[in-house]
Amino acid sequence: MTIENNHVVAVSYILHTIEADGSKILVEETTAENPLTFLYGVGMMIPKFEQNILGLKAGDKAAFVIQPEEAYGEQDPNSITQLPIDMFKESGVPPIGAILPLSDGQGNNFQAFVVEVTPEAVIADLNHPMAGKVLDFQVEIVNTRPATEEELSHGHAHGIDGTDAH
Repeated sequence: MTIENNHVVAVSYILHTIEADGSKILVEETTAENPLTFLYGVGMMIPKFEQNILGLKAGDKAAFVIQPEEAYGEQDPNSITQLPIDMFKESGVPPIGAILPLSDGQGNNFQAFVVEVTPEAVIADLNHPMAGKVLDFQVEIVNTRPATEEELSHGHAHGIDGTDAH
């Protein structure tokens, strides 16, 4: 059975970033025993990732590179913000490198990466951590099957066999 829209796909993969000098840095690796399982075609994955696995079936392997503009976008220098130090009276000032869970006035949740702390402010980068990165994937399709009606109504996969409760 080949991958198509509204299928549950289980994939094992190795993800590296390709640096400017051509070197690779390992970002993440999954296994066939603990694959990434997702509902194909509903916007859960990078569209270019889905394009590269469309039509594959269990056991198929693929290797592909996704450029930043087709992944998480380029780094936006305007996405660096200063959060008033007063915001951290109760929780304490976060260290450089901390990831802060934030939300905007519309209730959208996102994360910021602390890049600097001054006496007046916490300087945070709102770019996605993978923004500006060239992504190098090696994937193997573990399984694919049509999604159940329940998975389609929930908008996400319920595991490889459809029985994981979420």
